[in-house]
Amino acid sequence: MANAASTAAGITNTLDDMGKPAWIALLVLTFILFWPLGLALLAYMIWSGRMGCSGNRRWRERMREGMHRWHAREEHGSNSAFDDYRQETLKRLEEEEREFRAFLDRLRRAKDKAEFDEFMAERKRRPEPPSDGAPAAA
Repeated sequence: MANAASTAAGITNTLDDMGKPAWIALLVLTFILFWPLGLALLAYMIWSGRMGCSGNRRWRERMREGMHRWHAREEHGSNSAFDDYRQETLKRLEEEEREFRAFLDRLRRAKDKAEFDEFMAERKRRPEPPSDGAPAAA
């Protein structure tokens, strides 16, 4: 039983290393071969967070690490002025991404608050049911 769990963990880690396209390919393959297994895999992917946007964080980090390694190899023969410009631009883009994510969070909160306020206003506008048990006149 422990061997099967370690094998499953190894397969999961391998697919995680390959990224979301590998998970999607496996999902499509399992639906084609045996749809109940595909359905179970889909449930697992949703439950584990591999289908959501947050699952991309690990993939983005791996890509960023790969780009840093590639840039490190290129530095020996590159233009230092361009390297400085590139670093500043990357920092600016990362800051803009953080600001944009914060903006989206504030936007979601404002939308949720507006929906809640609308619900509460609608609830207050509803007529109160009669307290004596008699049906209300229409």
